[in-house]
This record gives sequence, C-alpha cells and structure tokens, in this order.
Amino acid sequence: MDAFFASVELLRYPQLKGLPMVIGGGRRREDEMLARLRAAYPDREWGPDTLDRVPVDFFPRLGDYVGRGVATTATYEARQFGVGSAMGLMKAAKLCPQAILLPVDFDEVRRLSRLFKRTITEIAPVMEDRGVDEVYIDFTDVPGGQREGGRVLARLIQKSIQQATGLTCSIGVAPNKLIAKMASEFHKPNGISIVTAADLQTLIWPLPCRKVNGIGPKADAKLQSHGIHTIGELAARERDWLVATFGKSYGAWLHEAAWGRDERPVVTESEPVSMSRETTFERDLHAVRDRAELGAIFTRLCEQVAADLQRKGYQGHTIGIKLRYDNFQIVTRDQTIPHPTADAREIRHWAGQCLKRVDLSRRLRLLGVRVGKLVKPGTTGEAPPAQNRVHPKPRDKAPSDEHTDLLFPELE
Repeated sequence: MDAFFASVELLRYPQLKGLPMVIGGGRRREDEMLARLRAAYPDREWGPDTLDRVPVDFFPRLGDYVGRGVATTATYEARQFGVGSAMGLMKAAKLCPQAILLPVDFDEVRRLSRLFKRTITEIAPVMEDRGVDEVYIDFTDVPGGQREGGRVLARLIQKSIQQATGLTCSIGVAPNKLIAKMASEFHKPNGISIVTAADLQTLIWPLPCRKVNGIGPKADAKLQSHGIHTIGELAARERDWLVATFGKSYGAWLHEAAWGRDERPVVTESEPVSMSRETTFERDLHAVRDRAELGAIFTRLCEQVAADLQRKGYQGHTIGIKLRYDNFQIVTRDQTIPHPTADAREIRHWAGQCLKRVDLSRRLRLLGVRVGKLVKPGTTGEAPPAQNRVHPKPRDKAPSDEHTDLLFPELE
C-alpha cells in the first residue's frame, strides 16, 4: 500500500492532498480536535462528517512538535525533503517544518487493512500476509494471471482495492518474493513493475545492496568496507569468499540473493508466536512522581494485548514486560503460567509480577507488555512441562522498594 497510514488520513482530510504530511507522535484525540474547532469557528457545525472542511491552517505543523516520537510514515511530498519512516520527529521537523503532523488512527488502519486483504483474496486467494500494509500474492494458478506477464491481474487488483477502500497500492510482479519486493518500490505511488529473470542484470544489479530485503545497515556497512555497493558488485564476488567473510548461512544467502534466487513459497497460513503492545513516552516517567500516568498506561497496554488476542482467537502461556530506561538500556522479564489466558486482568497481574523483578527507581522511556507461547482455545496446546517454566529466581528479583509498591500496590 502507498504511504498507507498517511493515505488513510487523506480519506478523512482530502483537503490535505498534495501537501507534505507526517504521521506519528501522540495518540489520536478526535474529541479534543472537535472542541478546538468549535472554539475557533463557533459559527460552524463541527462533527465527524465535516472533517473535510477543516481549514488547512488549523492543522498542527511538524515544526512545532516537541518530543521524541518517530514518524510512522510520510506522504511522498514530505519524503522529497528527506523525511522517512522510523525517523525521529524532531529530526524530521528540521527537514520539513511546514509538514502537517497527525497521529495514527490505529482502528481505521486495521479496518482498511482487513478490507484490502479481503479484496485481494477474492481475486487471488493464495496470499501471504506480511503486516498491516503489505502482502505477497501467487499469480501462478489464477485465471489470467500470466497475461501480459501478470500486468492484467495486477491492474485488476489495483482497481479493486481502490474501489473498495479509496486507496492506492504499488505492485511488483516477479518470479519470486525477493525480486517482487524490490520491484514493488520501483514506481510508487500506484505503479506496476514487471521484472523477469532476464531483467536481473539491467534492473536489479545496479541497485544498492540495501534494497535487498534482508541486508540491514550493519551488513551493508561491512559490504561497503569491502568495496561492495551494488547488488551487481555483490553478485561478482565468489560464493566461497562471501561464506568466509559473512558466515556459512548468511554468506550463502547473500550469494543466492544477488543472483535473484529465492525458493520461498507464498505461505497463506502462519501462526503468530506472540502478541505485544508497547509505547514510548513523550517524556521520561518515574514510578513515584508519575505513578497515576504509568499505572494507566500499563493497564491500557494489557487491555490492548488482551483485545488483540481475543480478536484473533488466541491465548498465551507466557506473560512478559519490556522496559527502556532513560539511558536507553532495555530490560525484559517474562513468566510462564500454568494455563493460557487472554484476560486483561490476568495479563496485568502476571505482567505486574514481572515488574517486581526490575528496578523501578529509574526513569523510564518505554513500557511494553507481551504474551507468548500462543495457543488456540480448545486445541491440544498444553502448558510447558514444569521444569521448563520460567519462574522468578531470587537473583532476578529487584529489591523490594516503595517504587514498586506505590506504582503497583496490588502486587503485594
């Protein structure tokens, strides 16, 4: 999907189309926005049905943002200034201060995600879900799937998605998932790119190595240190040299990827191993001075994870927490319980037990809650054997202090 989170907002605010816009920052507060509109323009009627009439100058600007949120996505107009996904908003503000800044509407994003995927499977049922805004589709046995190298079916999928959601997508058609992923980026937005095996040297080899899904910044830096900048330069290296330099498994994979080889099938069903929710705070929070705020966030995260589990029909045996302190140190704790659960109260109880095993005297940047070892209710999934269960160990428990007791008094 093209700039999915931003495109969802443009459905609500079509007056912002063509303007630089960044999605990220705080939580959505629609009621507060309507209240400000009514105060600023008391002579007009304001409600969910009149958002397309909100004056452009009313929207918050990225240049006024103060905090440490990150950009979820940006419109292509903002990307021209160098703004990209996962970029800190304060850094993005220096690049494009005039951009409009809006928070994510997760409920609407999920609704439209389900809708576009359902639209695809009605046309091409062999589809692999790769997240909220991306899928792989196997055209092989779809009637007409090979016409014009797949372009006809790609056009049909694009048209059907736009009719169902009002959104655009870009499609890469290729012999395998590796190349299709790269091809989908060639002609954004609303583009179709066809790449055949014969196009490897002309279309793929000139690209930077980072364009290969699976080559991250560290691997790319190491490749560049050896004078390898493009996929073609990577393909020119001997397999044995890559194995010796990058290890048996990853080195062999680099060789195969550079030559466009990928035998992975499109997987239509995959079971999640865990579900989690986390949030980075706008400011560092302290267990004593920010007790009420932290407690409310903790409860909300547990409720959100529980809702995710219930919506997807799972329960979990392992409850865990994740903290990031003000010095960026990350700490995780988890505990496996005798029976699986998807109940928010129970998740909060066991996550709270994990919190008793960490130092809460330090300021926090992030808090997260995770449920793992998932099973479907009514299946034969059993709790792990007792000897494999994770229980608090004496050496793992932080000294009892007022910070734990004040923030989570029900734990004692």
